[in-house]
Amino acid sequence: MQGRSERASRVCRGIGGLALAGAATMMATGIAQARTVQVASPDGKVQALLSDDDGNLRYRVTVDGRPVLDPSPLRMRVDGVELGDGAAIGVIRRGRTDTRYRVHGAKREAIDRSNIAHVALTSHGMAFEADVRVADDGVGVRLRLPARPGRRIETDHSGWKLAAPDAPVWVTRRDPAYEEIYEATTLSALRGKPLGLPLTAKVDRVWVTISEAEGVGYGDLAITPDADGLLTGDLYADPSGWRTDAAVVQPWRVTIVARDLTDLVNTTLIPTLNPPPPPALATADWIRPGRSSWQWLAIGAPLESDQHQWIDWTKRLGYEYYLLDEGWAAWKQPWETLADTVRYARSQGVAVWIWVHSKEMVDPARRRAALRRYADLGIVGIKVDFPQPPNHVWTQWYEDVARDAANDRLMVDFHGAVKPTGTERTWPNVLTREAVRGHEWQITRYKRVLPADHDTILPFTRYVVGPGDYTPTVFEPTELQGHSWPHELAQAIIFTSPYLSFGGHPRTYLENPAVDVLKAIPAAWDETIVLPGSQPGTLAGFARRRGKDWFVAVINGREARSLRIDLRFLGRGDWSLVSLADAVARPDAYDRGERKVRARDAITMALRAQGGFVGWLRPAR
Repeated sequence: MQGRSERASRVCRGIGGLALAGAATMMATGIAQARTVQVASPDGKVQALLSDDDGNLRYRVTVDGRPVLDPSPLRMRVDGVELGDGAAIGVIRRGRTDTRYRVHGAKREAIDRSNIAHVALTSHGMAFEADVRVADDGVGVRLRLPARPGRRIETDHSGWKLAAPDAPVWVTRRDPAYEEIYEATTLSALRGKPLGLPLTAKVDRVWVTISEAEGVGYGDLAITPDADGLLTGDLYADPSGWRTDAAVVQPWRVTIVARDLTDLVNTTLIPTLNPPPPPALATADWIRPGRSSWQWLAIGAPLESDQHQWIDWTKRLGYEYYLLDEGWAAWKQPWETLADTVRYARSQGVAVWIWVHSKEMVDPARRRAALRRYADLGIVGIKVDFPQPPNHVWTQWYEDVARDAANDRLMVDFHGAVKPTGTERTWPNVLTREAVRGHEWQITRYKRVLPADHDTILPFTRYVVGPGDYTPTVFEPTELQGHSWPHELAQAIIFTSPYLSFGGHPRTYLENPAVDVLKAIPAAWDETIVLPGSQPGTLAGFARRRGKDWFVAVINGREARSLRIDLRFLGRGDWSLVSLADAVARPDAYDRGERKVRARDAITMALRAQGGFVGWLRPAR
């Protein structure tokens, strides 16, 4: 647990230091005694209150003066003591953060601006602290314990109580690999069912997403609703707890709030609650978002004989990367062919990523040797697959891999992975992770089909907390399984991933009537707007900008519908629009159009069930 201890010292510097993870600016503003601690967001509209009423440590959240969370437990059972029961608030120190940092995803820059309270606590004679951090887009709370030899972490039943008797929710079942479907339901229908995070709900007029941040060296949290609607946490991957000599930093228990869906998908609260990167990583020019071809979804294991062909396809598409997935190690001459592939790729302006099994990354010495060998070959990124369930050891493992990969200037994509908790802020070389039921679950050879509304829910749940490697966009008619070509193309725009690994065969891309648009779609965006008519479970419509170009993407659910999109988000002047709408007669075709438009104009479309739309808008010449 040395890595966690090092991180805890950087984040906390002990109970007396009162430093905060990710704080760029700290200002002491006074010390006071209180039994209720109130912290407001910089704009004053979001408030958190931490209370020790009756000895129960609880927090609640309001937005615009209205409750979003009713009193919710903040607790941890340690050495036989339930911290959170018999608790008393002591000294309070206040501070704030105010900085900006670069992100790769829905927008170009994140704002780290928040107000903070560090609260000294005692429970059953044990001293510890709580951090309460409130930003304009939500609240994070957590407990911190000083180092103590042999301390035993037993359970963590922190939770959330939504301030609605039976809120509509969009949620997934608990799964250590985070590859279950998302569905629309209500809180009362979920009583007693173990659920995964994140969960999105509508409380009054406010969108709420709950999850956790900075999950390092601490067991992954799932939740279970009870009869009263309390979503109680559970360290399911650590049923027997664990012992540690290090300081204990509970992951942030996060409540994201948004008044509309555009604010929801643009939140960066989860990464912002993590420490900033080491200075050398903050400006590293070798960390580059990009698009990648990939053969596994199209043909299965890679063939030793056609690697130059895959590089040629990748170059013709203009993609930055090519991913060699599972199976290359079984080639007759794996290392020789790998070296040849990397050399040829470089000569064509393409960089290579490679798949590795997590078991190769467990032992520190073996991991470092393997990473060095890949780097020496000229590999630029690794896709690490099949990690174990995310107990406290394996959540530390993610950080250890990220750090060691950064030392060898390697980017990372974690597959079969735990949900993102924003650690990509600290380790920006981790461009993406799976933790999503993506296109590998819409594939005929395994007889898998995604529910019709799953794709319309993901942007407002899983993708709120971080990028996801969905591996989008398949054009083979037999693989559509209810989707249309515009639906598949829209996936590449809506499902953000700075390492954008495309699932379809490059030949079908190059032969597709939308190849010009496909080549133009970037891996990261400068601005994102959610379009009117969007509703998780029904329809997801986005307008995203990169540079001067706008892309409009719509994914429709189970029912056919008509949609009108006003173009008021465009700037002045004339714009060239390429529109790719659903064809009436068949799913594997487009109704393609090209015309000039202005901001006063609109796009109207008829969407098939499980259909979609893509528009590409450029300033007219």
